[in-house]
Amino acid sequence: MIDHDRLFKELISTFFWEFITLFLPSVSEYVETDSLTFLPQEVFSDVTSGQKREIDLLAKVKFQGRDSCFLIHLENQASSQADFCRRMFHYFARLDEKYQLPQYSVSLGQLKPRLIII
Repeated sequence: MIDHDRLFKELISTFFWEFITLFLPSVSEYVETDSLTFLPQEVFSDVTSGQKREIDLLAKVKFQGRDSCFLIHLENQASSQADFCRRMFHYFARLDEKYQLPQYSVSLGQLKPRLIII
């Protein structure tokens, strides 16, 4: 069986800057391209349900012309899940708690696009 999740992570990791430049050009304007650091995969536990979730891809990049950094979080979602927006919010909150850096979260998949402002 093909591990689509692993293939997605490898593909995006390999072509990260190309992906950012093509699909998120406004973000690419703010980033120093030589500052990319992929962070270890974060595992979060949902205390109430007991489920463990892993973030797909997390990168730390430097703002262009500054000493400060921000996170780019990419999440691949192949199927519809009722709690996906809430899960993205929990990821956002826990990453903020741990790193205390600005974040740019992106969901990729076959779902209808929605803008969620937190």
